[in-house]
Amino acid sequence: MVSTTNSSRIYATPAKFKDMNPTQTIIIELTEYEKKLFSVDEIPNSAGVELYEKYKNQVDVEFSSYKTGNKWQLKAKGWVGYIPITPELALKLNPKVPIKNIFGMLEYAYNLKSFRFLEGLMDCESLEEFYNHLAYVLAQKILERCRKGLYRTYLPKTKQLAYVRGRLNVRELIQKPWNVQLKCSYEEHTADIVENQILTWTLFNIGRSGFCSEKVSPTVRKAYHTLQKLVTVQPCSVKDCSQLYNRLNEDYRVLHNLCRFFLENTVPSHQRGNHNILPFLVDMARLYELFVAEWLKANLSPDLILKSQERVNLAENLYFKTDLVLYDALTAKPRYILDTKYKTPASPSSQDVAQVVAYAVSKNCQEVILVYPTSLTSSLDKFIGDIRVRNLTFSLDDNLDRAGQTFLQKLLF
Repeated sequence: MVSTTNSSRIYATPAKFKDMNPTQTIIIELTEYEKKLFSVDEIPNSAGVELYEKYKNQVDVEFSSYKTGNKWQLKAKGWVGYIPITPELALKLNPKVPIKNIFGMLEYAYNLKSFRFLEGLMDCESLEEFYNHLAYVLAQKILERCRKGLYRTYLPKTKQLAYVRGRLNVRELIQKPWNVQLKCSYEEHTADIVENQILTWTLFNIGRSGFCSEKVSPTVRKAYHTLQKLVTVQPCSVKDCSQLYNRLNEDYRVLHNLCRFFLENTVPSHQRGNHNILPFLVDMARLYELFVAEWLKANLSPDLILKSQERVNLAENLYFKTDLVLYDALTAKPRYILDTKYKTPASPSSQDVAQVVAYAVSKNCQEVILVYPTSLTSSLDKFIGDIRVRNLTFSLDDNLDRAGQTFLQKLLF
């Protein structure tokens, strides 16, 4: 069903690291998988083209035509967050999942469940509040680490110096006796290392995201400038957030997990005047997969071992990855293959069934399960040859742990 309700709102644009004159931004809202119509007055043609060209993976855009009653038709896909389209117009994608359960999914997906400081997230009523709370927590934790002292290590360096430090390059000295600068190799005890560069880069992105409130921005700014005195602003990737930890930097683990969340879901891909505006977009399908995997790891019995995103090579340059595989701990044989599907069809599609059966054949597994966030109208529990194919529900509508226990009971039945 297509809704024609006008859901536009007007917000003041939040401040960045550098003060800006606040402008009025009209924000139109969509909910996951919901179609809405908007007049050409609400969405200018240039903005619609921008949305279609840059965010077609997040939003289905149907251009104004006779078919749509000369209106724009937008449908949010499985993403939630905020997309700045133009300086005057932005799109907010609301989740169909209760906000409190998104926080619960986050705690498991990013291994934050054991850290009590996330309790305040349960009181948030919107994604904006959630973003600000998490940014504030990260900035405060970084300031605490700065007061305690940043983690440092020795890095090898080679530099031309006016004095001898470390090991002198004698060969170059003999070859170039006229050079008053001495080439020395030495080790420097420094905080300008990847562990701290991850923190600096994340705060840099948060600060220019446009989402920080007037209350949170000063704390983020303070943490950023405190780090910047000792650490260079160096682009870091999500992969960088997985480091080796020891007793001296173990507390960086949670900081890097929080950084991973921001770096995974904030994409520097849109220009606004002379300032970058960063879309904040959470891929709910990916979050659902991570959540189910981490929940199972925390709740499986010892006789089962879970592995995720296993690569199966079919031929040269031909492979696929399985979402989740449960192995027997004693025999190391696969017992269940799970494929999470963050969508709500009436019944499993032929394509999805064919996909998981192919997974089962490749792994020599006798049972595969399609996992959905809601119950389907028509369930599946059939044998295809020797392979049992089922669909089960790991619900996101209720208490997540209770829903997980129900799912686990039916999985092992």
